[in-house]
Amino acid sequence: MQLHQFRHSAFCEKVRLVLAVKRLPYTVVEVTPGLGQLALFRLSGQRQVPVLVDGSEVIADSSAIALYLESNHPSPALLPADPGERARVLLLEDWADTALAAGCRLALVHAAATDPVLRSALLPDSTPGPLRQLVSNLPSEVMGSVGEAFDSMLGAGERQRLLANLEQLAVLADAQPCLVGSSLSLADVAVAAQLGLLLFPASSGAPLAGCGVSGIADHPLLQSLFSWRDRILAEVAAA
Repeated sequence: MQLHQFRHSAFCEKVRLVLAVKRLPYTVVEVTPGLGQLALFRLSGQRQVPVLVDGSEVIADSSAIALYLESNHPSPALLPADPGERARVLLLEDWADTALAAGCRLALVHAAATDPVLRSALLPDSTPGPLRQLVSNLPSEVMGSVGEAFDSMLGAGERQRLLANLEQLAVLADAQPCLVGSSLSLADVAVAAQLGLLLFPASSGAPLAGCGVSGIADHPLLQSLFSWRDRILAEVAAA
């Protein structure tokens, strides 16, 4: 199998976690923004990652890939057999991929606008050194304007909503080892992947590991949530 991805995409991380849980071997094709996406379009009919190629099968979208892998490699299961629990898992996965993903992405972009180290580290690995340096050294007044633009997109109300959702998520994570039932599920994987945009885990490597969104990554009420995320990642690695 081949996974066409952007390394720092939370949706690609979600697929990598599913593949890891199921212990499936695969190779990574890192897509270069722009020209690489044209090649991806010829392969899959769309420009977005992730895309999984499994023999003659080409599957786009992280949820479609997860369901494909669950169907073709059912053990260990990431969807419960119980219909009620299965429904809760799929609802949480959809929330993670939509509302949570949108809030996390905007919060990260805002943070990157004011943090040159984070901004440079998020560039694709194939980015030429001079361009990486240029992005890192963009004048503070330019990036301040970008930050203001994202402030208007992620206003105080949206940020408070994201924080409130994360605090409620922390309560769920504190109450039980997994978000639904007693076993790791697609809900845990989807949520853990998105949380990686707010506080990058050790697996992100230098210089991203430990970097995050100020005011969220260091929020005292959310430390248990990030600890839960790290435990889920460790459980996946040991699966």
